Amino acid sequence: MISVLTSTYNRSYTLPRLFESLCNQECKHFEWIVFDGGSSDDTMDLLEEFKRSASFAIQVIQQPNIGKNGAINAGVLAAAGDWIFIVDSDDVLTPDAIGTIEEKLSELNSHNLVGLCFRRAYFDGKIIGKSLNASVLKMKPTKAGALLKGDLAYVFKKDAMLKNPFPVILGEKFVPELYVWNRIGDCGDIYFFIHKYIYLSEYLSDGLSFNFLANLKKNPRGFLLFYRTQISREDNVINKMKCIARVAQCYLYILLKETK
Repeated sequence: MISVLTSTYNRSYTLPRLFESLCNQECKHFEWIVFDGGSSDDTMDLLEEFKRSASFAIQVIQQPNIGKNGAINAGVLAAAGDWIFIVDSDDVLTPDAIGTIEEKLSELNSHNLVGLCFRRAYFDGKIIGKSLNASVLKMKPTKAGALLKGDLAYVFKKDAMLKNPFPVILGEKFVPELYVWNRIGDCGDIYFFIHKYIYLSEYLSDGLSFNFLANLKKNPRGFLLFYRTQISREDNVINKMKCIARVAQCYLYILLKETK
């Protein structure tokens, strides 16, 4: 079974759209785990309503806001499925998303398989990032990011995520996801389906994508952990230099936080 994992905080205005896309799945062999970080809107009432009407299992976890990374760690521990599909609260799935994942899992009979990756698209169906001539490639996440230039829809084996949880850093709530995705990729094979999108994204003004610098300032040690390891993973010299510059920036923000 696939466990769809969503972290949410005061997103009652986007959750119905995601819920509707889950209800519209052609394959119902999944559960939905929602981690709520102490929302002050009507999110919990909405989730209780969803649980009453859904044709699939919904598990709700509510704790004080520990950030998306902590929510993912908690959700993976609670998951009943063998595979974890992280879906943001402001995005939706295509009707064939779960069925496509199951189909590809059945085709890839590999004992070393730790992940699948599909494309994300905008709501108009335009794939985010670049395309390639190949239809399926086995790659590491850093390499895929360099080639495809856009956010991707990963599905990871639960066991691999349990072995590679997000680090917990005192006073911070965020480590870039690619840090963990790379570590999972070190454990086995991830297959990338270059032309198949199963995930529709909208970039909201209160999301992480629009608030990179503010997020870095709040979580410099988490970003430092990522960028220090990323230097050796990058093949391109310019990208290595960018990571080195980010490392210096992280040290600056750590110093500024400590002197406050």
